[in-house]
Amino acid sequence: MDHELFILAQVVGQALQSQQKSLVTAESCTGGWIAQALTDVPGSSLWFDRGFVTYSNAAKIQMLGVKPETLQRFGAVSAQTVTEMVIGALLHSDADVAIAVTGIAGPSGGTEEKPVGTVFIAWASKVTGYKVLQQCFSGDRQDIRRQTVLMALKGLTVD
Repeated sequence: MDHELFILAQVVGQALQSQQKSLVTAESCTGGWIAQALTDVPGSSLWFDRGFVTYSNAAKIQMLGVKPETLQRFGAVSAQTVTEMVIGALLHSDADVAIAVTGIAGPSGGTEEKPVGTVFIAWASKVTGYKVLQQCFSGDRQDIRRQTVLMALKGLTVD
């Protein structure tokens, strides 16, 4: 078990539980790793509602309501897509807050405009709306994915 991720997931869980809130995740490039980190915490069923692993564009459309036009115009790895993912996660769950991620973990798939390591992370709350962050992480596939999970958990504010 990744000790740093476990401690961070515990902190997130304690914040959610103390405010009687629940969380949903919508993951592409991390393939469910955020949900795994969160559900590694004993008692997470009290505050973790569900996780969507929407690796394909079809899954993003079917499970989260991402618009095909958004994917076509901006691509799966974009601020627009991750925004629709995080809002869709809230709308398709009973959760109060959401995390969504999409990115290019590599080793292939990057472009000059969006190199390997490009990741978009979004957080949303039914109370305060949403925010989006673009990052460009370095390292191999696992490094990029792990950095994405860490940033996603660190950026979550429960309000």
